[in-house]
Amino acid sequence: MTVELAPLPAAETGNRPPRAAQQARKKAEASARKEILAPVRRALTLASLIMAVASICAVVPFVLIVEACRELLADQVDTDRVWRLVGTAMIVLMARGLLQAVALTWSHLIDAGYQLAVRRALAAKLSRVPLGWFGERTSTEVKKYLQDDVEALHYLVAHARLEFVGALIVPVVTLGYLVTVDWRLTLILLLPLAVYGIVLSKMMGQNSRDRLAIYHRWERRVQEAAIEFVDGIQVVRAFGQAGKAHNEFQAAVDGQARSLDRWKSPMIRSQAAADIAIAPVFVMLVIVVAGLVGVGSDWLTPLDVLPFLLVGLGLGSALLGLGYGGQALRTAGTAALRLHELQQTPELVAGTSASQPVSAAGVVRFESVCFGYRADHQVLRDVDIELAPGTITALVGPSGSGKSTLAKLVPRFYDVDSGRITIGGRDIRDYSTEDLYRTVGFVFQDVRLIRGTIRENLRLADRHADDEALERAARAAQIHDRIVALPRGYDSEIGVDASLSGGEAQRLSIARALLADRPVLVLDEATAFADPESEAAVQDALAVLVAGRTVLVIAHRLHTITGVDRILVLENGTVVEQGDHRSLRVAGGTYQRLWEINEKALDAVALIEKEATR
Repeated sequence: MTVELAPLPAAETGNRPPRAAQQARKKAEASARKEILAPVRRALTLASLIMAVASICAVVPFVLIVEACRELLADQVDTDRVWRLVGTAMIVLMARGLLQAVALTWSHLIDAGYQLAVRRALAAKLSRVPLGWFGERTSTEVKKYLQDDVEALHYLVAHARLEFVGALIVPVVTLGYLVTVDWRLTLILLLPLAVYGIVLSKMMGQNSRDRLAIYHRWERRVQEAAIEFVDGIQVVRAFGQAGKAHNEFQAAVDGQARSLDRWKSPMIRSQAAADIAIAPVFVMLVIVVAGLVGVGSDWLTPLDVLPFLLVGLGLGSALLGLGYGGQALRTAGTAALRLHELQQTPELVAGTSASQPVSAAGVVRFESVCFGYRADHQVLRDVDIELAPGTITALVGPSGSGKSTLAKLVPRFYDVDSGRITIGGRDIRDYSTEDLYRTVGFVFQDVRLIRGTIRENLRLADRHADDEALERAARAAQIHDRIVALPRGYDSEIGVDASLSGGEAQRLSIARALLADRPVLVLDEATAFADPESEAAVQDALAVLVAGRTVLVIAHRLHTITGVDRILVLENGTVVEQGDHRSLRVAGGTYQRLWEINEKALDAVALIEKEATR
């Protein structure tokens, strides 16, 4: 169990990425945010207008109180005017609270509906991407798309725009009023705001983005290391390597802690300096000092300092939200970019014709098929093969020759780069997804069982199957006796009162494929995890139940496919031999070499078993 650490980004090593790359990423994030928020832009604009009015109402009471103070300090006091000003200030203040509550409540309702819509859209999107997309990603990554990234958009939808409007309107209205009182003192009051803006810009700069990206990478490492540590704990403890495994997990945690420190420490220092610059006490100190200078120089009256002390102190609090929301905004921007990239993932384009799936096994043809996971590396090259109805064709070859890749092309886990695959003379890309999966059944080495009962797992193949059909398929796959031995039989829940071994889970998946009764069947070493006692029985059951179907078997253990109708030998992505077992084992080619290796392996196993029985 090893946690391999990929090379750190340039920011981690001190070499910043090219400026063009930084600008491109910023542009991509901005574009992603714009497209992601397009469905709620109009509603958020209206909520922002309400917040703008509320922000104006936040300043007006202070202006009215200043005017009331001016009246109280006048030579002749008009008490009625003072009460009117104070009463109006209270009304405006209550209106501000009501408007702000309406805007925030509305934005949160928008966010709730938006998150639901986004999750539904993502679920629909994931139902249309090729199944191979999931094989390239861990469950942690898929969960991050559907949960973490969507939740990260909360600040972007429910808070970011409203806070920005408030942070913009309040200072503008305040400064506009103060300029009418004295423009020189207003300019001096801008100095703390300028310092805050400079520090905030530095705090949210590219270095912070790079460190945040590094932290997210380490965060994923810890999640993957934790899963790997738990899954492999039995093995590492059996070999006395629990300490090493723990050290590797601890190394990932330490790496995350270091990246967090490198990212957060400069931000904390910058945030502290910025907070001091716009703290009410500091702003008041600036106003008092500047006011004393102004009064002493006779360009300011003592009464003119009062509006700055009452109204000017509120400038800083309006901007604080931008600083504290900066991290949430960056996280939301990264999440928006990831979700936007997911939305651009090519989908599996399925046929739209209303024709029915193949009801009987048809000829499966690979016609000049080429495929590669990357554009610069071809895994399969000009594959031309034909799978005849009612026959079992085995595909063998060295590791990495492309056997499993070829098998996954039939159910369209991926689409071919060139050439085509046909079933019954019809290109599989012309099938609708439902028709294709009613035509092709498959069992791969990587068994997937859903959380639920044995019965529910089997009925994934046919939701209308009765108990007799379930039992018949389970018996054929040699798993029925194991099921009835469980506490609740077919109603036993996997992971709760049914803990299946790898071989048992494989046989359950075979039963599910047999229950589906598809005319074309792809088996990728379907008996790989079967124990020796049941392997022959499973082989016999498969031999009977695949009769009349077009069957492709991917074999790694050659002794399991000696009785098939035809064997195709794949090497370096091309078919180099074909024939039956008897002719190929003496042909002097790749199959003969693989067979000799297989026999030596069987002899070694037999010797070990013999020694163990002494």
